[in-house]
Formats: sequence, C-alpha cells, structure tokens
Amino acid sequence: MVNDMAATILITDDDTAHRTMLKANLAGSGYSLLEASDGDEVLPLLGRQQVDLILLDIKMERMDGLATLSALAEAGYEIPVIVITAFSSVESAVEAMRRGAFDYVAKPIDIDELNLTIEKALRFRQLHEENAQLKERLQERFSFGNIIGKSPVMQEMFSTLSLVAPSDATVLLTGESGTGKELVANGLHEHSKRSQGPFIKVNCAALHENLLESELFGHEKGAFTGAGGRRKGRFELAHRGTLFLDEIGDMSLQTQAKILRVLQEREFERLGGSTTISADVRLIAATHRDLSAMVKAGDFRQDLFFRLSVVPIELPPLRERTGDIPELANFFLNKYVSQNNRDIKGFHPEVMNCFIRYPWPGNIRELENMVERAVILCVGEMITVRELPQNLLPEGSRMPLPGPDAGLTLRDMERELIRATLDQTGGNRSKTAKILGVARQTLLNKIREYGLS
Repeated sequence: MVNDMAATILITDDDTAHRTMLKANLAGSGYSLLEASDGDEVLPLLGRQQVDLILLDIKMERMDGLATLSALAEAGYEIPVIVITAFSSVESAVEAMRRGAFDYVAKPIDIDELNLTIEKALRFRQLHEENAQLKERLQERFSFGNIIGKSPVMQEMFSTLSLVAPSDATVLLTGESGTGKELVANGLHEHSKRSQGPFIKVNCAALHENLLESELFGHEKGAFTGAGGRRKGRFELAHRGTLFLDEIGDMSLQTQAKILRVLQEREFERLGGSTTISADVRLIAATHRDLSAMVKAGDFRQDLFFRLSVVPIELPPLRERTGDIPELANFFLNKYVSQNNRDIKGFHPEVMNCFIRYPWPGNIRELENMVERAVILCVGEMITVRELPQNLLPEGSRMPLPGPDAGLTLRDMERELIRATLDQTGGNRSKTAKILGVARQTLLNKIREYGLS
C-alpha cells in the first residue's frame, strides 16, 4: 500500500534545468525524488530502486517518452506514469496515454495541477495493489489448499470451507466414496487456528467395535485381554488439534453415545480407567452413508447427528463436475510421471473425451488409479485409448471378443489375446504381463507354449 507522503517519484527529463525546477517544487511535498537524464536510464534504475511514480518527458534525445513507455510495458512494470509535454504536442500525450500513461501535464507546468495529478496517480496505484491483493485472496479462497476444482459447484464449496475453517465448528462431510472427504478434512485443519496442532485420523469402518473404542479413548493396563500397558487414545492425541472420524456411519450405537458425551462435555475416560481426561479437540466427521435415513431406521443417534452436522458439507460426485476432469487428470499425470520417471507429454484428445463421458462410480479415487495405470502401461509419449480399460471406451470401440461361432477354443482365444496385447505394447513383456494380470514368468511360459516368441 502506497503512502503519498513517503512515495518515491522518478523525474525523467534530459533538460537539467527543468529537472532541477521540478525537484525543487516537489521536495516540499515530502516525496522521495530520483532523477534520470534520459529514457534509457529508467529500466536500469528500476532494477535497483523501488519507484512509485514516474514523471516522464516526451521529448528526449536518446530514448523518448513513447519508447520508454513501450519498454516499461514489455518489462511488465505497472508503475503509473505522468507524461510531460509541450502545449503544442498534446497529440503525443494522447498517444502516450494509449500506451499506458496515467495522465499528462503540459508545459509550462502548473505545480498545483501537477501535485493534484500525482496524488490521483498514487491513489490509483494504491487501489490497483489492493485489488490485486483481493484477487489473490479470492484465488486462495477458491483453491483451498491442494483441492482442485474450478467448476461452480466446487467454487461454492470452497467459499463455504473458507468461512468454516477458522472456526471450531464441528463439520460433517458427506458424499460418495472417493470424492475426497479426507483431503477436505485436512484442508479444514490446515486453514484453521489449530493448524500447528495434530491432525489425527480414524477410519471407523476399518476397526471392530471393541478396538475402535480403545483407539478413540485409549485404555489402561489390564483393561482387556492383551492390554499390557496404558495407551493414549486418538482424542487424547488430538488435543489442541483436529480429529477426523471417517465413515462415522459405521460406528455402533454404544460408541456413538460415548462420542456424543465428548462433544457435549469435552471429557472422557480411558477404557478400564476412572480418571476423567479433558479433550480440546475439533471434530470433523465424514460418511458416504445417508445418516438421516439411518436416524429414521434407529441405526444412528439423532442427538449425535445434530451435534455432528453443525456445518454439513456435501462433496459432489465427479460426474457432476466434469469440467474439473481435465485439470484433475493432468494433476495425477504429472504426479505419476514424476514418481515413475516417465517421459509422457499428455493425453490424446480421445482419452480426455472418454474421461469426460465416463460416469466415474469410484469418483476421484478411480480417476487417480486409472491415470496411474495408464502411466505404467504407456509405451509412447502420449497416453492413448490403448492404455485404458475396456469399460472406459465407447461401446463401438471396445475390442470384440470372439464368440463360439468363430470356432475358437479357449486355448486359441488365450493365444490370440496374448498376441494382441504384445502387439499393443510393442512386444514389452513386462507391460503385457501387467495388462493381462499375470506374473511375468507365467507370460513367458505361455509365449513359449504358443510359439509367440
């Protein structure tokens, strides 16, 4: 942000007497003043000094004002320029403004008018910088960490996330499997005031009920068979941080009751213990299930549902944000090209068409797996439909399998499939084995058996 009274002004004029006059008149306004004796000195000086405004004479011997304006534009400078011109050369001033000058003043210069023009130019610069900062903040708002999405539905979600993240509100993330709920939970933590604290994750569907309680609340020595010592639970480990409970819809009613108590009272006991432990934890929960329907069926506590869904956020399936698919696909391509040290330039347009038409039941996770597979199998510089599985291809372009009328035995079909896949990979046996889902040695044995070497 520019402070008018601390602004640095560069006076560029090949007339020494005129420079001295300007400097003397402007010095009393509190500006820091620099001088250049011709236009060709401007860019080198800007490389050394911070300048907030340029006073630029049109007529100079080595490099005139118009050429200097063009050079400033080519170099990417956005410093406001006030052009100084003779009264008889107003046409030159108009041309200068077409090339990006902020305004012009005519000789002989009225110092009061010049001061007003300088103040306007500096205010314009300040507003320009504030707008740039606002755009940057909006860009951050609509990108939200590592989550990718420019579609309207994702931008709306990013707007909500940016408002929710700084708070301690409990968030319930819903959506189909593979839509990125864990990534969003991590983003909420990273943009929160707890970002320096721990981010602890628990997959409630992956643990048996008894193990889940121990994982969440910890246990004392001897609390159950095999409990050889005291162990802290995830609530305790997440103190002053964030606890992410994934697939909370798979939690038993008994465990749900204990979670509700922690949310209400901010305290719990370890299994087998009597000491009450305080928990300063922000909770983020996620599920692919319909919790409202589970509440009606008696499979999920209504009071816990209300506690969890202080801020409910539904993640859209990939089929509802197809405009994001190219950007997501290229993100995963760069990731796996780097991991596998491959030289792959991009996707053939037909591949991207297949990606956009496909409904993606597995959502972003399925797309990522598909791209990783294609990178591994790709034999050229572009990923083509040859690297895609059959279910991604349009019906008319899928490889037809010979039926019984072709007179081929199962052995014949196996031989032809191996031959076709070897042709597809350019004879690369490792890739052929991966495509066919067999061990490389098994493939080599079949190649010898069928005389395909």
